[in-house]
Amino acid sequence: MNSKGKQILLYVTLTILGLYFLFQGLAEASGFFIPLTTAVVLSLLMIPLCRKMENSFMNRMASSLVNTFIIFLASVGFFAIISMQVKTVVDDWPKIRETMAPKIAQVKAFLFEHTPLEEQDLESSEDGGSLPFMSSDSNAGQKAASFLNSAISFFGDYLITFIYIFFLLNYRHRFKNFLLLLFPDSRRHEVKKVIEKSAEVTRRYLVGKLILIGFLAVLYAVGLGISGVNNFILISILAAVLSLLPYIGNIVGFGLAMIFGYLVSGETGVLVGIIITFGVAQFVESYILEPYIVGDQVDLHPFFVILAVIIGGMVWGIAGMVLSIPILAIINVVFSNISPLKPFGFLLSKDDDDEKE
Repeated sequence: MNSKGKQILLYVTLTILGLYFLFQGLAEASGFFIPLTTAVVLSLLMIPLCRKMENSFMNRMASSLVNTFIIFLASVGFFAIISMQVKTVVDDWPKIRETMAPKIAQVKAFLFEHTPLEEQDLESSEDGGSLPFMSSDSNAGQKAASFLNSAISFFGDYLITFIYIFFLLNYRHRFKNFLLLLFPDSRRHEVKKVIEKSAEVTRRYLVGKLILIGFLAVLYAVGLGISGVNNFILISILAAVLSLLPYIGNIVGFGLAMIFGYLVSGETGVLVGIIITFGVAQFVESYILEPYIVGDQVDLHPFFVILAVIIGGMVWGIAGMVLSIPILAIINVVFSNISPLKPFGFLLSKDDDDEKE
């Protein structure tokens, strides 16, 4: 192997090792990075409203506090709706489990007959299949303690996120000037352009997605309610929110509707209604809502969108899957506006030339 080949092999090896340790470090420090990244994304969403308040009747600290409180109230309202619907499911769980038992038995029988699976293969999954505090086995106390520990950790991260949001909004000019000072005067105009464009792309994408989620929630609720699906409000909200995860979210939402709709009732009319509802919703989302509400704000190739969602899920779980697209969009803007990195920007972006070849 010549010296150039060895050099290429060395660079490839170092790149792979660097990426591995980067993602490993991000995963290990998820408790710190997830709330901070979430706060950055939500802060970008609220900057226009902050500016309007500051230009009219408020100082920066007051506007930052008000906007943080607005996000807090919105999140509390969302969790309240979800909690009320989850309580309904928990109250009806014995009845739901009793209704689903024969259908689950049919599914198991089909799997045992047509696949290599055996009964013992499913025993481990059944051991962890109970809802928290609803298990009757000897490990109920341990499960309850684990659930409580997870809940405390979640609410700790939840509250610290709003503290981050306040400081990011209140001191946003300081952070922006810090980034500008890292570069020489001749490059600062270019860096400022990249910062502003990154914020604008992320903001427009988030606003479009929020509007899209609202439309989809109403559409799902109407269709599933007419179809006779139990707890259709909860399923509609979850299915709409899961649209934040491209391709994957729609499949999960449809699965939830099937579980709490068709498997519980067993009626063919409910099955047909679910299929029609999700079929119409996907058509409306793909050909009407997505192009006109979200548009091409995030100019990313579908392959790298899926890849980012998968990697985000591996590193940070569900939060990583949701945050992966805004993060990738910002990376793409940076790549597309810095000359040495433009080939990577071209690789990540959608290109009409691919359709012509």
